[in-house]
Amino acid sequence: MDRLEKLADVVDMVSNTISNEHSALRVSCWLKLGEWKISSSHSHVFSLQEKTQYEVLMALKRSTFGNRNGYKAWHTWALVNFRLAQQHDENRQNSLIGPLQRPPSKTGSGTTSSKILWSHVAAAVQGFVKAICLGTKRWSASVQQDLLNFLTCLFRYGQKNDVAKIVNSEIGAVALEAWLGVLPQLLARIHMKSPSVRSVLHPLLVRLGEKHPQALMYPLSVLVKSPVQERKDAAENLMTSLKKHSFGLVEDALMVSSELIRVAILWLELWHEGLEDASRLYFGEGNVSGMLDVLLPLHETLERGPSTRREQDFHKTFGRDLAEAYAYVKEYMRLVKLDGGKIPTQGGFIQTNDDKQSSIATARQNELAENAMNSAWDLYYTVFRKINKQLPGLTTLELSQCSPALLQAHNLELGIPGSYRVDGSFVKIDRFYPTVQVITSKQRPRKIVLRGGDGKDYVFLLKGHEDLRQDERVMQLFGLVNALLARDRRTNNHDLNIQRYTITPLSHNAGVVGWVPHCDTLHSLIRDYRASKRIPLNMENREMLALSQDYELLTVMQKVEIFSEALDRTTGRGNDIHDVLWIKSTNSEEWLDRRTKFTRSIAVMSMVGYILGLGDRHPSNLMLDQTSGRVLHIDFGDCFEVAMQREKFPETVPFRLTRMLVKAMEVSGVEGSYRDTCERTMTVLRDNRDSLVAMLEAFVYDPLISWRLLGESPNVEGDDHQLKDSITPHEFSEQDEVTDSPLNSLGQLNVSDIVVKNPIHEDSTEDVPISNTHRATSVHEKQMLPVKPLSETFSDRKKPMLNRSQVTGSLHSSHLRSLKMYSDIQNLASNLNVSSRIASITGDGTIRNFAAESVSRSRLDKSFRQKEAFSMAGQHDGNATEDALNEKALKVIRRVQDKLSGTDFHPATKRVDPLDVQDQVQKLIVQATST
Repeated sequence: MDRLEKLADVVDMVSNTISNEHSALRVSCWLKLGEWKISSSHSHVFSLQEKTQYEVLMALKRSTFGNRNGYKAWHTWALVNFRLAQQHDENRQNSLIGPLQRPPSKTGSGTTSSKILWSHVAAAVQGFVKAICLGTKRWSASVQQDLLNFLTCLFRYGQKNDVAKIVNSEIGAVALEAWLGVLPQLLARIHMKSPSVRSVLHPLLVRLGEKHPQALMYPLSVLVKSPVQERKDAAENLMTSLKKHSFGLVEDALMVSSELIRVAILWLELWHEGLEDASRLYFGEGNVSGMLDVLLPLHETLERGPSTRREQDFHKTFGRDLAEAYAYVKEYMRLVKLDGGKIPTQGGFIQTNDDKQSSIATARQNELAENAMNSAWDLYYTVFRKINKQLPGLTTLELSQCSPALLQAHNLELGIPGSYRVDGSFVKIDRFYPTVQVITSKQRPRKIVLRGGDGKDYVFLLKGHEDLRQDERVMQLFGLVNALLARDRRTNNHDLNIQRYTITPLSHNAGVVGWVPHCDTLHSLIRDYRASKRIPLNMENREMLALSQDYELLTVMQKVEIFSEALDRTTGRGNDIHDVLWIKSTNSEEWLDRRTKFTRSIAVMSMVGYILGLGDRHPSNLMLDQTSGRVLHIDFGDCFEVAMQREKFPETVPFRLTRMLVKAMEVSGVEGSYRDTCERTMTVLRDNRDSLVAMLEAFVYDPLISWRLLGESPNVEGDDHQLKDSITPHEFSEQDEVTDSPLNSLGQLNVSDIVVKNPIHEDSTEDVPISNTHRATSVHEKQMLPVKPLSETFSDRKKPMLNRSQVTGSLHSSHLRSLKMYSDIQNLASNLNVSSRIASITGDGTIRNFAAESVSRSRLDKSFRQKEAFSMAGQHDGNATEDALNEKALKVIRRVQDKLSGTDFHPATKRVDPLDVQDQVQKLIVQATST
């Protein structure tokens, strides 16, 4: 290093006194010297001693002197300053935080620490802008990192006017096309209140809209529907500016977006989902306010009147009952607020007055309000049962009946979703095909076909009840990984990439996904293969039960022994995918090519999925491209190891590597192409850790999706929002659901002890009376809910906890009706969700406990209003929520950094040498394949 430093001094003198011939050598010497000084310290940039930090900064600064075309020098200089600014900011905040004190939101102190911080921020901003301007296609992955880090500087430090002035003075040098790659991150912060940040962000978006209006149409159509008023207002202002030069385009975008949502979620489905959610909030949690937040918007929509034939039919069939129920709800609200009361969010009923003189009047008022709400729910219950019977017949839709506007739309100015390119090229929408196919799965997505202006047909999956914004960000990450793999010489000749597809959100609970042809889920391929061989789909489960009838009572080691023996006894011994690849290949060369791509695609996603913390990789979320043999992943709702941290059925493996996948890799198993590809991929990821960390930092701090990091604690037994379509028979057991007493330690009541005899099923008549109590025996009825949900009276509240016999004897008949109603609604919904695929999962007609699944769909886990509000400062408990998110986000980023540095298997408190790539991959494979 000393020799390099002397060489750099000599070359520096020569280049300054003679000519510029040695400029490139001088830059390389100083740049390499700075990198060596960082590497030689065996620590991260901001863990260096102050003297070493100064030497590194001086070396990097000298590499930028007179260097107008050296991207790498400016990139490194900016990145080091950015990391040092982060560290100074963290140290400064820690010094300000006391036991009960929060740091001030604005920083303007004249301390030395603050001056150093802002000097690093200014240097980082200027360096990033210079690097972005100099970046070429070769450095595309690093340029995206520069853009993300630049935005982090803007959003984190832009509230200081000096920083905003520097950003405004430098941002004009960046080509507008460069910002298209980070457009989701720009729009996610559109609501920021800081005037200095808005002075940078909004003019930039306006300029982007003038030159690339197509790129903003679909993202803005999502934001104008946001329940957060500040975000909605900002999006509408931007839309207004776009109308000045692209009026027709804006009108087309708003029409297509709203009409596609109308097709994705019919009134029939909207009310079915709304009543199911409302029953859970009302009966299960006693949250009357939350119930009203769900139902009141639905009633307001209904009162605006129908606009399509299907909506007219719905209004004709259910309008009278729902209007009567709405009247009862309004009467309840009037009675509650009569004496200044508030709608309860827990406990299930009106907050009472302790004044003895008013106790009689209050009790009477409570009784009237309770009767009004019970009458409303009698009507809601009838409507829900009728809707539940109609939904299974929903197989096709005609646009003439559900969206005449789309049917009449021709030659639109709006582009096909996902067709817009940086050069401004795109394919316009010519028309929509009149018939829409409804796919018979849990969420009933639609298969829609668009005719493009180029004469080609474009197929999409229109999904309702799901938030696709996180999936969109994951696709952005996959694009970065593909760029890294294509650029690196160790991987660019091995055809390593992640297959991507178009994801375009339309709102917080709907969006379109590009249709990938010739793909089937591994679940459907295995199911069809076993059906052709007359092998039961749940063969392994049957063998386990045959070996031990009391499997759940065994010890862990005994369970492992039974499980291993059952696998050995299974017909075919897990060669299902192996045989599918062979059967679907026309010759041995095609089979060999497919097998190679199959193995490599699994290896790449194993490493990338591990870094991302991707969970929920069940066979219905893995698809096989039958043309190429690549494995395609879908549904990215569980990221950053959320699935590992959930309370119910946590995942314990870093990625999916089951015996079927391994046996499809042929004789070498994991020891051949799979391990080699894993090591190559991990090496590239670790060498480019800064780019990946920058992307994932933008990911976890994105206010539109950061609430997912907080996770959820189930409100009812089995209510785990991580469970998806692939629930298998062994995932639920009676042992997990049954308790010895109707009251548990939390004061909750087992519906199984009071559920009514003869529960209502889909084939029952409409006028079945609510019968007396009877102990339920079916497994799927054993759900948990709080005692005395809505109808808890003032006198009951003051009573001590009752034992089993006292509770059973004291329940009022109206309470039993409520419990019966809640149980039936949840059972009807769960049976509807699994009826189309239950036989293929269990191998017979037995219905197990899937009631929890209906509560835990892939939609927003809480009210979307509450979730969206998490991102807004100044909301209720906003500071506490922000602190929780920041703490969780910091843990996530540190975990990602550990994975990308090889310290993920070491205790956080112990400093040891990081693992090399080979050892890290070995440990991961052992974890993934261990029984």
